[in-house]
Amino acid sequence: MPQHSRPYVTLAADDDLPALDLPAVGQGTWYMGEGLAPRRDEVRALQQGLALGMTLIDTAEMYADGGAEEVVGEAIRDRRDQAFVVSKVYPWNAGRDSATAACERSLARLGTDHLDLYLLHWPGSIPLEETWEAFGRLREQGKIRRFGVSNFDVDDMRRLHALPEGQRCAVNQVLYHLGSRGIEHSLLPWQRRHGLPTMAYSPIAQGGRLRQRLLDSDAVRAVAQTHDATPAQVLLAWAIRPVEGKHDVIAIPKAVQSAHVEANAAALELHLSDDDLAALDEAFPAPDRKPPLDII
Repeated sequence: MPQHSRPYVTLAADDDLPALDLPAVGQGTWYMGEGLAPRRDEVRALQQGLALGMTLIDTAEMYADGGAEEVVGEAIRDRRDQAFVVSKVYPWNAGRDSATAACERSLARLGTDHLDLYLLHWPGSIPLEETWEAFGRLREQGKIRRFGVSNFDVDDMRRLHALPEGQRCAVNQVLYHLGSRGIEHSLLPWQRRHGLPTMAYSPIAQGGRLRQRLLDSDAVRAVAQTHDATPAQVLLAWAIRPVEGKHDVIAIPKAVQSAHVEANAAALELHLSDDDLAALDEAFPAPDRKPPLDII
């Protein structure tokens, strides 16, 4: 369990499951298992993150065609009780029977008998009712404990919420960082009204010019200097900042280098002031109209 001196996000109780507190910074695995870094380094990074309290590990059958799940499986071997494991299913594998087969393949790669959270990776052509029925059956079988969605915009969430079991959605995972604030217009307020936590992928932005623009921003660097932190830590602290005193966003940055893992964990201790937030808002303002959902 996370230490409550650090920010945490609460997943609601569901049937026989009690409410669960998770650290506001977890670990992502996108691009792991692809040979971009030595496998042993990826495994070690995830294990280091667990030891530092970043107990949530997010992966997907899509990542490296299951290779990332295999990396996670190796990392949590003999540590399963320390980890909250999240995986995601392709939309075309989210049917009444195909979801069961996909989940079982993920479990085999992960070397575990259950997922703590199973997400529909993005909206697809299979009726949502069918996917939700499949997820419910997987839960009854003990193969998953909670379920939710990813890359759902506000209209998608409204349709989901209207289903008989729609309110059992545990989380929506979407792209969210200081340079991509579109969800703040409609989606994030809707989720907050319904008590639904958000999982933010690519919270430091994913490579390229935008990430560099954020890291090189005078505003970000000034806040970092004030707190003796790095610009990346400021971006993480911004993503998980509390609203009206409550944390409801979990950031899932990926890291392989030991120093980056340690820095991500340390971002849990970084508390931005109102002045810090105002400076960042001025440099990277929220949209005044609803944009399309930003997806990578």
